[in-house]
Amino acid sequence: MTDASGTTARRPGEQALATLGLGAPDLSPADASPHAFPGGGRWRTEIPSCEGPEALAVVLKESSRLDVPIHRISQGSGVWMLTDAEITEMVEATGERDIELCLFTGPRGTWDIGGSTRTDSRGAGLRARGHDAVAGCVEDAVRATELGVKCLLVADEGVLWTLHRARVAGILPADTTLKVSALIGPVNPAAYAVYENLGADSVNVPSDLTLDHLTEIRRVSGAPMDMYIEAPDDLGGYVRMYEVAELIRRGAPLYLKFGLSKAPGIYPYGHHMRELTLATARERVRRGRLALDLLARHGADGDMAPLGSRLPGKLRRFDTPS
Repeated sequence: MTDASGTTARRPGEQALATLGLGAPDLSPADASPHAFPGGGRWRTEIPSCEGPEALAVVLKESSRLDVPIHRISQGSGVWMLTDAEITEMVEATGERDIELCLFTGPRGTWDIGGSTRTDSRGAGLRARGHDAVAGCVEDAVRATELGVKCLLVADEGVLWTLHRARVAGILPADTTLKVSALIGPVNPAAYAVYENLGADSVNVPSDLTLDHLTEIRRVSGAPMDMYIEAPDDLGGYVRMYEVAELIRRGAPLYLKFGLSKAPGIYPYGHHMRELTLATARERVRRGRLALDLLARHGADGDMAPLGSRLPGKLRRFDTPS
């Protein structure tokens, strides 16, 4: 395995296993993603579930202490759970560090009166139920971008398409980026390409996709991919730290998301969950340090995108109605 600088990286346990006659087959160059972020680099980092200014301050302090580079910080409760002053404080704090701030938009089906979301089938899940829910997401998007937020997190195809149209029409700033939630993430190449064409600038795929699945996706789309290296329990609780180098090789351009398993859910956040939220925010940064240390140990940490980079490059889109 070789990074863009020509440095040869090694796989976990490779030398010891080869000595014991248990070496793995050679990696195929055909499996590698041909894509990268604009401006260079094949991976960026993201700290998720940063639910307000206080949690953000913890994340920034801990990232400085542990020397964890951060490209993006995202929040899961939603724009509607933050005051204007709180959003402004988060925008200013991330702006000082040149970090992209991503806030979730609007009402979601699991929080409204739709009983089907509580059945075994989960009904429509996180999607926006009805016109009013879409309208709430649009209201959140307009409010957030007016306050300086440049990245919006969405969990509904219709909301994604609507916000993309709003961006094209100048209702939202042209440099606003739209990120698809892991909770509706695509699991096949055709679906991934659809999200790209609907306006997604990065797409969070479920963390249980195989390495071959990532290669299949990269054969049809170069849109940035987000993936939990450690997933929250409600997304499976998967821990894939030893696969990080191969996830990058197959899935680039890739956001490495440092989630946290074995932790209670905190959405929608309120101050009654303050201590848990601050503790888990701190630990997410530490998990990031552990993953980055493994990358360095395996000689595969040389292709990080420059800090401060956030745009996705040229992507394919469906034609918008005139």
